[in-house]
Amino acid sequence: MISYILAALLFILLGVIYVKGYDLVKAKSPDHLPQFYLIVAVIRILLTLTVIGVYVLFASSREDAIHFALACLGMYVVMMITTLTLRH
Repeated sequence: MISYILAALLFILLGVIYVKGYDLVKAKSPDHLPQFYLIVAVIRILLTLTVIGVYVLFASSREDAIHFALACLGMYVVMMITTLTLRH
């Protein structure tokens, strides 16, 4: 259960970083928004896959690993929809 809470906090943190970074880049250099988006998108997907991979390596059962991976992917989708809705 604690792993799901930590994963949710990670996605909240990644979403906040994107929103605050978007505001900063838009204020300082709007021409770099596409590059900022791509860099942050790559970081978010790499972190998501890394967290899932580490959990799968240390999971006690295959079912737990599958449930965690699906939950993380669902949280990733919600984070993407939320951040894109807020800033586009």
